[in-house]
Amino acid sequence: MTVGEKQAGAPTPPEVLDGPFSTRQLLRIDEALRLADQGTGLVFSVFVGGLDEPIREHAERLHRQLADPDRSVLIAVSPNQRRLEVVTGRHARKRIPDTYVRLAALSMVASFGGGDLAGGIINGLDQLASHAGKG
Repeated sequence: MTVGEKQAGAPTPPEVLDGPFSTRQLLRIDEALRLADQGTGLVFSVFVGGLDEPIREHAERLHRQLADPDRSVLIAVSPNQRRLEVVTGRHARKRIPDTYVRLAALSMVASFGGGDLAGGIINGLDQLASHAGKG
């Protein structure tokens, strides 16, 4: 079998790239998440997709489903709805006050407006992690 040749009866691999990101962008976001987690001791997550109304409540439900919500930060982005929500857990909020979350959100929105979804997420993760400091 050669590269790109499909074996008869073999299952079709999932289409990971059906979303808005290239492989390179996904790798960059993954690296930014890893650095934020390691640098702060908090757990950062990103959700990109449609959010049910009310948007904030849906983002908070997603956040509550994380393994350690108190130490978690969720960036929820719905490009089609043009919405961004950042949800911080109880412990994370002590290290990243709402003022700093708003500043990071403004930066992300500016990048999104310029058509750079991945870059906005990466910059937002970096800013939030920088404000949280070492944990």
